Amino acid sequence: MQNLSQSSSDAKNVYCCSLGSTDLEEILKIENEVYTHPWTRGNFLDSFAEPYEAIGLRSNNGTLVAYFLLMPILDELHLLTFAVHPQYQGQGYARLLLEEMRRLAKSKNYLSIMLEVRISNLRARHIYQQFGFVEIGRRKGYYPVDQLTREDAIVMRIATSDSANLG
Repeated sequence: MQNLSQSSSDAKNVYCCSLGSTDLEEILKIENEVYTHPWTRGNFLDSFAEPYEAIGLRSNNGTLVAYFLLMPILDELHLLTFAVHPQYQGQGYARLLLEEMRRLAKSKNYLSIMLEVRISNLRARHIYQQFGFVEIGRRKGYYPVDQLTREDAIVMRIATSDSANLG
């Protein structure tokens, strides 16, 4: 796909690539390290069988650094899952993938990208806000915390087109 490089002092050359079922073990390793309630193998296999956008960020040595999965819904893309390997967090890779999401959305004429994020995930919320996502709502009890408790999600959206009216 596309080669990307960071401008920070600890920059590493990376490239974006399409992901599929052959990448599943690497994806699951990151998913299980990052999330308290990770997607299952079946969730990913079902998603790969659909016309979803699964994009990864790999280092020049081929290591999967981060990934995202987007589901098209009419004129919008819905971010289903997005993770950066813990070893690579805080180095700008999330922003690189967000830029790739926006580039992809524009290239396919989607007007916006929408996502849900845990209300307690302040780090992710901050990254999304810095990138330009805005809160548009909340989903009560959307995420599981444990067997008895659930947590609200903040729904966020970013326009990918200058003419998008997201009111």
